[in-house]
Amino acid sequence: MSDERKVPQIEPSWLAVLGDAFDEPYMLNLRAFLVEEKRRHEVYPPGKDIFAAFWATPFDKVRVVILGQDPYHDTGQAHGLCFSVRPGVAVPRSLHNIFKEIESDLGIAPPDHGCLLHWAHQGVLLINTVLTVRAHAPASHAGKGWESFTDRVIVELNRRRDGLVFALWGAHAKDKARSVDRGRHTVLTAAHPSPLSAASGFFGCRHFSKINAILQKQGTPPIDWGLPRHRTPLG
Repeated sequence: MSDERKVPQIEPSWLAVLGDAFDEPYMLNLRAFLVEEKRRHEVYPPGKDIFAAFWATPFDKVRVVILGQDPYHDTGQAHGLCFSVRPGVAVPRSLHNIFKEIESDLGIAPPDHGCLLHWAHQGVLLINTVLTVRAHAPASHAGKGWESFTDRVIVELNRRRDGLVFALWGAHAKDKARSVDRGRHTVLTAAHPSPLSAASGFFGCRHFSKINAILQKQGTPPIDWGLPRHRTPLG
């Protein structure tokens, strides 16, 4: 979030449904927290990338929502899409486990990079419940206001769209299911793909084939879960 602007640079279709959220007390408090946090610590992702997922997948293009917990907290990893890293950055363990599950589920071999922009451009909104983190301090920005903002994201998608598939991974993401009308949308839940929990319900969830089966039943194209070998990093 920019220190100079109350309303950050966010994709226009999302701004149309979320714009008033930036005037809410929780967002004003969050902005003040981030200003101070950035003064004292390194914060990820960089400010220009905090809302990158919304630019990559405009509101009316969303077909699938994958929800994680908070951004990667090591240097050079987070770039605004949950679980994704830019080309040339080593694939984190959680993403390695995601690729492992895709291979088991669909027979798609793991790619040579971890940039998930290809998914986002097909309508997969890749967001975390919390959109920023202090360097090397997981969950350090939990409880500061982001959860209310991402609640609003889910509420607006639930209210204004139909037939979406929500893949909620981990306890923090599963909490968002309360905002989804299961009569109009599909909710899939699993353990977080972290090495600490993947074996407790992420491996074997088969969410990727399930998502495609749901989309095809609705008469829309499946997601290509493979990744092209060469990606252009987000600007």
